[in-house]
Amino acid sequence: MKIRIIGPSGSGKSWLAKRLSEKTGIACHDLDSMLWDNSAGTHFNVKRDPAVRDAMLNEVTGKDEWIIEGVQYAWTGSTFEAADIIYMIIMPAPVCRMRIIRRFIRRKLTGTDRRNESLRSVIELLKWTKKFYRVNLKEIAEVLEPYKEKTKVLRSKKEIANELKKISRPE
Repeated sequence: MKIRIIGPSGSGKSWLAKRLSEKTGIACHDLDSMLWDNSAGTHFNVKRDPAVRDAMLNEVTGKDEWIIEGVQYAWTGSTFEAADIIYMIIMPAPVCRMRIIRRFIRRKLTGTDRRNESLRSVIELLKWTKKFYRVNLKEIAEVLEPYKEKTKVLRSKKEIANELKKISRPE
């Protein structure tokens, strides 16, 4: 089984990927870790060389099964084509913004800030999320149009929970 999850920051992509991985035993992969090189630990939002990023993605998509989650769509077209199912999570924008802020605070308070985020980077992410609903969402809908038969749009926690109930480990 190959599962692709897409949606704005704070929509629950990582949460859904983790639950699907636990339920199916399929490894999940985060596109942010392919796009951003945070290995230095001192900088946030340092992009990887596109050749390195693409090689990382190709290594994952070359496997028999995967769960890939991330908002990225411009350089990940092969993931949509190869996926057996695509989950498009579209939570209300205020919910996503609240989750972004809550996640930042939780990471700072618990010391689990693996990406070395700053208040400035969170503000930029909130601005980007606003742009997502104005611009990117329409572009993603166009990219996903050829795959509408295998795309499921999830708009609430209840819809996500119902979808999780349907998923089991492939035989």
